[in-house]
Amino acid sequence: MGSLTKHHKLPVIELITNENLKPGTESWSKTCKEVVSALEEYGCFVGSYDKMTQEIHNGVYNALEELFDLPTHIKMENKSNKPLYGYVGQVPLIPVFESMGIDYANTFEGIQSFTNVMWPNGNQGFSENLLRYTKLAAELEKIVVQMIFESYGVGKYYESHINSVNYLSRVMKYREPKMNENKMGLVSHTDKTFMSTIHQINGIDGLEIKAKDGEWFGVELSPSTIVVMAGDVIMAWSNERIKPPHHRVNMEGKETRFSIGQFSFMDKMVQTPEELIDDEHPLKYKTFDHYKFLEFFSQEKNRRLESAIKTYCGV
Repeated sequence: MGSLTKHHKLPVIELITNENLKPGTESWSKTCKEVVSALEEYGCFVGSYDKMTQEIHNGVYNALEELFDLPTHIKMENKSNKPLYGYVGQVPLIPVFESMGIDYANTFEGIQSFTNVMWPNGNQGFSENLLRYTKLAAELEKIVVQMIFESYGVGKYYESHINSVNYLSRVMKYREPKMNENKMGLVSHTDKTFMSTIHQINGIDGLEIKAKDGEWFGVELSPSTIVVMAGDVIMAWSNERIKPPHHRVNMEGKETRFSIGQFSFMDKMVQTPEELIDDEHPLKYKTFDHYKFLEFFSQEKNRRLESAIKTYCGV
């Protein structure tokens, strides 16, 4: 592991409901510029969202502690016919990591059907705490996506984009490494999403980002902040104006780390808007099906590709 540098720091952008989140206002335009510039430079930024209250944060923390305390055989009942959606854990390469996926995460039905697998008699407290958070994360992601679409002059496609988005939440636990155990919580990767939001639940840092110059740097996060991150699919959609950052989790400390990542996937075909294709930006990706791309990536031999999306649908 190379030592982490201090040259880079993720931009922190204040997202405040009654101040800079009203489309059409001057402060909205200014924030759009900050958001797109951060995404073009780093592929991600830290969003300080005023709706992310201590109460919502604490609710998610309690919910995740209760969930991961369940016996492993119950957690392994988290299954899905979609690739990469179900339980992940007990992996020798990353022994400290365990994760579960919740499909249609920002809907009552999605949370309920996950809860009923974990607790056949139901668990209302868990459902309520999680749903408040997942709705908030989806709302934040939609605001950022609207800013991107408007900044690139393709705002007219925003509604149809949002109507085809489905959210998967992955709840994650990284236990403290034992003596001489691999400290890597999650190996270096880019997300296979359109966009992702990542929230660190209990104040234990570990997320590391790779800058364009190849240097890795750590991200320090407060409870009210959420990392907003580009995935492979927005890279294809934006014709490489925005590129997803390689990121990983490294567990240096002595404590368990909880986090929750919410990922947007497209139900309809993904296509680069014609407005984003010109002499300077010739078309780089063919139109493709997001879930078929996931199936492609989920095959062992394709996991090691330098860029799965370029191999899958690059021009």
